[in-house]
Amino acid sequence: MGNDFTTALRPAIVLTILFALLLGLAYPLAMTGIGQAIFPSQANGSLVRDARGDVIGSTVIGQGFTSDRYFQTRPSAAGKGYDGLASSGSNYGPTAQALVDRVKADVARRKAEGVTAIPADLVTASASGLDPDLSPDAAYAQVARVAKARGLAGARVKALVDAHIAHPLAGFLGEERVNVLALNLALDRTAAH
Repeated sequence: MGNDFTTALRPAIVLTILFALLLGLAYPLAMTGIGQAIFPSQANGSLVRDARGDVIGSTVIGQGFTSDRYFQTRPSAAGKGYDGLASSGSNYGPTAQALVDRVKADVARRKAEGVTAIPADLVTASASGLDPDLSPDAAYAQVARVAKARGLAGARVKALVDAHIAHPLAGFLGEERVNVLALNLALDRTAAH
């Protein structure tokens, strides 16, 4: 009986080591290499750099904009807000008083800014807490505030939003969306001219 156990144990250990090397080392290295070769920007975080080459953000990770001069992203439940190390939703249910209070405060703030029809994504966090995009309606709701703060014509700011709407892939996969960082960078370039 002892001989049967060692006979069965040896192939199990060898296969465990083999698959650990194959799936724990070789496969991840191969996928990383392919990703770096075919999609280098995406594999490195889709980083956005300024004119000096300094990283100022990512197209796939949201960041908080608080100034009235910028389009603001949706609320974040990730850590203290847009903390990539604490990516998660709040896990509050729809009847949680903390969630109700936060949404009421966000609605009041948006109303104070002059927004009358408030899109849901201006007052609710995404599942990851790091969503970099807004719906076009949420961006349009902020046009008047941004235009006033920058001293620009509302039509000019609205045209920037129009130009930054990304449409669903193949016409039906996903939703229309506006990347807030890209829109704010375009806004800075417009104001600079």
